[in-house]
Amino acid sequence: MDLFKKSWFTEVYDMSPGMCLSIEIDKVLHHEVTKYQDILLLETKNCGRALVLDGIIQCTEFDEFSYQEMISFLPLCCHPDPKKVLIVGGGDGGVAREVVKHPSVELVDQVEIDGRVIDLCKEYLPSMAVGFTHPKLKLHVADGFAFVRNRLHNYDVIITDSSDPVGPAVPLFQLEYFQLLRNALKPGGIICSQASNPWSKTKEYADVYKICKQLFPSVGFAYTSVPTYPNGIIGFALGSLNKQTNFKEPIGVFKEEELSSMKMKYYNEDVHQAAFSLPNFIRQALKES
Repeated sequence: MDLFKKSWFTEVYDMSPGMCLSIEIDKVLHHEVTKYQDILLLETKNCGRALVLDGIIQCTEFDEFSYQEMISFLPLCCHPDPKKVLIVGGGDGGVAREVVKHPSVELVDQVEIDGRVIDLCKEYLPSMAVGFTHPKLKLHVADGFAFVRNRLHNYDVIITDSSDPVGPAVPLFQLEYFQLLRNALKPGGIICSQASNPWSKTKEYADVYKICKQLFPSVGFAYTSVPTYPNGIIGFALGSLNKQTNFKEPIGVFKEEELSSMKMKYYNEDVHQAAFSLPNFIRQALKES
């Protein structure tokens, strides 16, 4: 199917059957196929630059901050002292950009399987890739699954910023991966994983939540608004080794002036709490998982 027609890029996504998302574009900035995936960089009319992997929009300059801030600060602000963090995926650099902002964080390991995504985002999406330049960050180009296997009791927080469960990201949605995450956490550690679209992918997000329930004494599910994602939202599954963790109530709370100095556009205490206030259909799906 021709995804480019009359200057529009159309995302036809099997995980949102019967629907598609179209964005008007000015030009294709770059296109290549790597060992792992099809990479496309676009200049859009109204959403800035966009990263597309295997035909699926990963981020646009217009709304990326919502996803990056929430997947980072939801877990970070529920941990009493998040000093050491692992990011799995996140090749655009946006999550790294946000994680290093947290004043407690001292060291961030990031592992991304496709080095070309990193290189291209440095070239075409520098506002996100700036995260790679921070002295707190150590970047590893490797398989995240294999990397986590060798990191026993190493991290306070682990964030999985993966694409959806297709191609190289499939293992990052399976039980064995979450078992490795649990083993890589220090006592009281927290994980947060991208958990798909609650509107059309009920099984996918419920399955991730079910895995977390099996492995962690405290779990949570949240979501945020991202207009250029299918149905406009994305979910997050969280798990903590501390059974006292209440994900809806952040431990770390920042004043307005602190959020401003950190250049936060979306996350604040009220948004954190609201993200865990779930509509009935999501509650029911999680209950049945």
